[in-house]
Amino acid sequence: MPNFHMQWPWITLPGLLKEPQHPSYRAMMTLSLNLPRLIGHRGAAAYAPENTLASLHEARRRGAPWVEFDVKLSRDDVPILMHDASLKRTTGSDRLVAETSWADIQVLDAGSWKGAAFVGEAVPSFAAAIDCLGGLGLGANVEIKPCPGREAQTALAVVEMLQHRWPASLPTPLLSSFKDEALAAARAAAPSFPRAILIDELADDWRQRAEAVDAVGVNTNGGKLTAARAAEIKAAGYLLSVYTINDPAVAVALLALGVDCIITDAPDVTAKAIAS
Repeated sequence: MPNFHMQWPWITLPGLLKEPQHPSYRAMMTLSLNLPRLIGHRGAAAYAPENTLASLHEARRRGAPWVEFDVKLSRDDVPILMHDASLKRTTGSDRLVAETSWADIQVLDAGSWKGAAFVGEAVPSFAAAIDCLGGLGLGANVEIKPCPGREAQTALAVVEMLQHRWPASLPTPLLSSFKDEALAAARAAAPSFPRAILIDELADDWRQRAEAVDAVGVNTNGGKLTAARAAEIKAAGYLLSVYTINDPAVAVALLALGVDCIITDAPDVTAKAIAS
């Protein structure tokens, strides 16, 4: 497996990493990322149970070049794909992820809530998801979604897994998080993985937060993004991604504002709209 700590010979240039958000650093990281214009949200969540292998397969079948998904830690520190702090919504279990072992999580049914076709679909480990991506040829925006109080721990588990398991055939993954502490831990442990801050509604401190973790991108709620803020982000040299856009007309309008990437539950519908 590739050693991502060693893949960037240019980061040893004198003084380059001593200056926060050095333009050359961010430009090189952005070029390495090769972010697509469209990413499937939690796989292809409009068609398959979110954050499952079935959803990853469905995203590929519907033409998504990349997928986004959430990674949390089980009680015994196994990174898994799960959005909520509770297992209730997608598996029916009343337990919290942080209080449940991987052995107990992996036998749960994470598919039935979406329909009879997905009965028995399991909660995947992050390792299994990476292997699936390799087989499908899908890139990924990995959202570090820590249980409360496990921000750094979750980030370290994510980057360690990526360092040892991410296929060399796939594009460099993007790490994102609403938790700045998680991104800071990821930066310290594996600075060569590009990072994006996640902010639901952008405030004036967005750039300060981005610079603090050497982010290359900003991921934000497309429904709350203003033209002025989009222009500000792009003028500052950041990649701009928006979620979760399922209206084709809105996707087209956001791209016209300078948005780089649309994150959507329905990658096939959105792809058709932005291609026309």
